Amino acid sequence: MIAYLNGEITYKTPTFIYVECNGVGYHVNISLNTYSKIDGLTKIKIFTYMNVREDDQSLYGFFDDDERSIFVLLISVSGIGVNTARVILSYMNPDEIRSAILHDNAHAFSKAKGVGPKTAKRIILDLKDKVVKEIGLEQTVPVSMSVQPIQQEAVSALVALGFPKPIVDKNVRQIISKQPDIESVQELIKIALKQMS
Repeated sequence: MIAYLNGEITYKTPTFIYVECNGVGYHVNISLNTYSKIDGLTKIKIFTYMNVREDDQSLYGFFDDDERSIFVLLISVSGIGVNTARVILSYMNPDEIRSAILHDNAHAFSKAKGVGPKTAKRIILDLKDKVVKEIGLEQTVPVSMSVQPIQQEAVSALVALGFPKPIVDKNVRQIISKQPDIESVQELIKIALKQMS
């Protein structure tokens, strides 16, 4: 299993890149989510998942481990292969996928090519408990219907400060559910810091 590659991007398209490490060039399939984040980069540390079948061995790359974790969850669902998972991650980022699963939003998944209503419902059914466990949410804790921009900014800032993402996600969601009128990122961060310190 190749966990990650650390090297130079020698070729880049919206669906795959070549990463050269010590003279070896690796063909790495990527999502549009990852492509948007590597724009302008020439060197990269890219997290990978190796898909092995009888007739094929292929590498899938992710800008961060969070995206790779969601990818692995998606392909654990019956009927979701690596390409379908990559397509979903090209339409939705990891937080949007979690939000859709937690809120039984099958329509959000059906925007992705190749994902019908039945498949979307299967994703939600199979992954809801896993996502709840992953982010440390209790089923009774209300979650905002969409991931708000200030919520995303606050989570990013707190993770950058060294707090674990699952704990940050849980605290920020709880704060917003209790105080939905919070309008500034700074206020949200201050409240979260008080709770986590």
